[in-house]
Amino acid sequence: MANVFRITCSFLVVLIGAVASLAQQHSVALTFDDLPAAGIVNPAEARAINTAIINALDRHRASAIGFVIGQRVQELGNGQELIGQWVKHGYDLGNHTFSHGISDNLTATEFESDIVAGEASFAPALARVGKSPRYFRFPQSHTGDNKEKHDAIAEFLIRRGYRVAPCTIDNEDVVYNNAYLRARFSKDKESATRIRAEYLVYTATEIDYYTGLHKQIFGREIPHIIALHVNRLNADVIDQLLELFEQKHYLFKTLDSVLSDPAYDTPDRFLPRYSKSGPMWGYRWAEVLDVRVNGNLETEPSPWVIQYGKQPK
Repeated sequence: MANVFRITCSFLVVLIGAVASLAQQHSVALTFDDLPAAGIVNPAEARAINTAIINALDRHRASAIGFVIGQRVQELGNGQELIGQWVKHGYDLGNHTFSHGISDNLTATEFESDIVAGEASFAPALARVGKSPRYFRFPQSHTGDNKEKHDAIAEFLIRRGYRVAPCTIDNEDVVYNNAYLRARFSKDKESATRIRAEYLVYTATEIDYYTGLHKQIFGREIPHIIALHVNRLNADVIDQLLELFEQKHYLFKTLDSVLSDPAYDTPDRFLPRYSKSGPMWGYRWAEVLDVRVNGNLETEPSPWVIQYGKQPK
């Protein structure tokens, strides 16, 4: 009987381990835009935001990459210090252009010059740890408003040694952060608490929505890339945000690892339908692969959050 008990217990351990393994099949790469800080001009505030985010990433042992805006590195007195902290803690840096100019408003040549200028702001920090710039993110995901420009920029990035970092989850953190900053400025603690809570709920909804969208497009779940911003809201809820992914059994992966999934080899074509917008890559992939999807099923932030954020401070 003792032997039977031991065998049964061993089987249960194996079974539990197998179930746990199956539950850990989701993965996500964490990316942060607008380093060293989104819309922040106060060096002390920028340092506090970066410290909060980096420390949380450390605690959760989460891989991450920050996309740098060169002009903001120059404008903040401690800009180089802040991006240096990301590298010091083992996180990667990518190019988000120098001025954060939208490709629609620039010629291909002007946009390419903005890429090169942006690279100069963070390449030395990477070089100190034996790395070089490898990833580029388009400001607001605008990849060119006509085919000639789109293709010229794409070819330039390849020649420059960059791979585009798409994003597959949009949790509207800019919209929520606008409202959150107004609540903080107005000392409206009740609204600030409500905004934080709704932001996390909305993020959970978007994770599930885009997971379902990708299953519809590819017939399977693919690893995610979420685009967040280095802002006050994310600094204040970063632990809960990471815990949200952990509760959904996501593993934090490097951008390089996620991009190795075949889904990310889907051809990047100029799409006239999206030439004036920057939608998540799931919608672009659906267009390229001729899969019919209904974007109207995606939820939007609460109207009160949008309106609250638009009110003058």
